[in-house]
Amino acid sequence: MDFFNQFRKSTKTQVAVRLVACLLCLLVLVLSGCSNAVKETPKQDDSKVAQTEAIELMISTAPSLKGSFEEIKKLYSVKETQVNLVFNYGPSGSLQTQIEQGAATDIFISQGKPQMDALEQKGLVKKDSRVNLLGDELVLIVKTDNTTLKGFEDLTKPEVKHIGIGEAESVPAAKTTKETLSTLKLWDTLQSKMVIGKDLMQVMAYVETGNAEAGFVWDTIAITSDKVKIVASAPANSHTPVVLPAAVVTASKNSEAAVKFMAYLQSDEAMKIFEKNGFIKGK
Repeated sequence: MDFFNQFRKSTKTQVAVRLVACLLCLLVLVLSGCSNAVKETPKQDDSKVAQTEAIELMISTAPSLKGSFEEIKKLYSVKETQVNLVFNYGPSGSLQTQIEQGAATDIFISQGKPQMDALEQKGLVKKDSRVNLLGDELVLIVKTDNTTLKGFEDLTKPEVKHIGIGEAESVPAAKTTKETLSTLKLWDTLQSKMVIGKDLMQVMAYVETGNAEAGFVWDTIAITSDKVKIVASAPANSHTPVVLPAAVVTASKNSEAAVKFMAYLQSDEAMKIFEKNGFIKGK
């Protein structure tokens, strides 16, 4: 009888132990499941977050491109919603100096080669990104009601007392003007009549207001005003071809987005806008 009771007690103990063991295993499984549930909680994809963050792309460029870029910005903002295009307009020489001094810039589009050449030599623009984006044309403008000036030779007339020209150190058109007039044997005669503008918009304002009887600007600047008219274009063989090179700035913090925008500027869609505003495709 005692043996039987002892056996029963032993069996009950084993059952209890087994029951406790099962409960412990079940508890471990539950806790493990909770732990896995915490670990498997989806994390925020940093790469996707980065892609949706707004990117401010700074483009330093010549004022002659303002009309084109107003149109391009609207189109590009639809294609690349996270990219905000910001334009810094100014004489190419001044923009060159800004980049040399460390101004935050992603893309530089110069109205002339010398400014871009200088930056490339200093390693401040990425050589492999550089392209001759566009071409332009130097023109002679007068006020719309002027009927006496019809060409370069007329600039020697005594009634022409002031001729607007850009600042030599910062405005590429000034160099092209001097080169053109020198080829035409007119520079020495006309030099004393020159009045200097800080940029071509100021040169055009001189003509619009009658402070200068004539002025030299790019074709793409002249067509933006209804107060002046073009009376002559510089002969193609009178000066070095006018090229607008573009490149990604070496210090750009948005080089990937800059390269993508540069590619778009060379697309057929963008080029049609440039051509509508008087530019020609770069060679």
